[in-house]
Amino acid sequence: MINLAVIDLGSNSVRLRITEIDESGNYNLVSYEKEYVRLSENMGPEKMLKPAPMDRTIKALQHFKQLCMALENVRVIAVATAAVRQAANQTEFLKRVKAETGFSFKVISGEREAYLDYVGVTRTLPIKNGLIIDTGGASMELIYVDDGQAEEIISLPIGAVLLSQEYHLDDQINSADLFDAIVRVDHALGPQHWLQRARHQEVVALGGSNRALAKIYRWQLEAQGKGRQPVHGLKMSTADANRIMHSLLVMDKKQRASVHGIASERADVIIGGLLPLMAILRQLDVKQLTFSNNGLREGLMFKFLDHEIMSSIVQPLTD
Repeated sequence: MINLAVIDLGSNSVRLRITEIDESGNYNLVSYEKEYVRLSENMGPEKMLKPAPMDRTIKALQHFKQLCMALENVRVIAVATAAVRQAANQTEFLKRVKAETGFSFKVISGEREAYLDYVGVTRTLPIKNGLIIDTGGASMELIYVDDGQAEEIISLPIGAVLLSQEYHLDDQINSADLFDAIVRVDHALGPQHWLQRARHQEVVALGGSNRALAKIYRWQLEAQGKGRQPVHGLKMSTADANRIMHSLLVMDKKQRASVHGIASERADVIIGGLLPLMAILRQLDVKQLTFSNNGLREGLMFKFLDHEIMSSIVQPLTD
């Protein structure tokens, strides 16, 4: 039996998933941890990771190390995505991470991130034809699924933190700023003509802001006496998504932080984080969407189980 620890270092948060795997390949979730570190904060056009976000990230990873050390026979897969991928000081940061936490991170491409999202989603949800969208802090991954296969895979450099900071969507929303942000998203999506193949088809959404939308809806359903439903596999009409988005746009940050389903740490980036999904729903005339709790981390686990993860990125845990 081994404990597989998958660490996903993103632009807004760093997450740890520990899965117990037996000799037959059966697996069971042991622990799931998330820390909001906002690593991409104030990177600016020079794309430099700043000291405070790096310090927060190191502290969170040291905490993850302690959790892993409490278990036996631990193997670690640690990957970094958009913020580190784009950072001009990537090498210096990763050397510091290794020195202060012991974790060796592999920086994966946007396309690899998107493919792993596809694996994590399609192994756990029945999507045969449609679009998968994962909106992170500094990038957005899109995967077109045709007859169960990933036919188109792309990563675009827009995300929740980037849009929210660049267009001042963190607190009270100004209509001109919102318009500029929407135009930015449209410009990013416009050249992707293959997206029209997904018109009227299923859309599966993941990523922190998209899941927050699902959690808001879940709380509303529970308040209506319909029980508390899991996020994974939850379905929502586009009309309900538009209604919720409208309500969030008229709130300021403090009001959004009080909404059931939105973590206080996400209240300043959720508007920017939802803009790509809302654009997809409009442009593809989608009537209903599905949410996934699984993505990159689960994709890495499944590839490990398939023996397709390169041994060079699987680390034994050491003091």
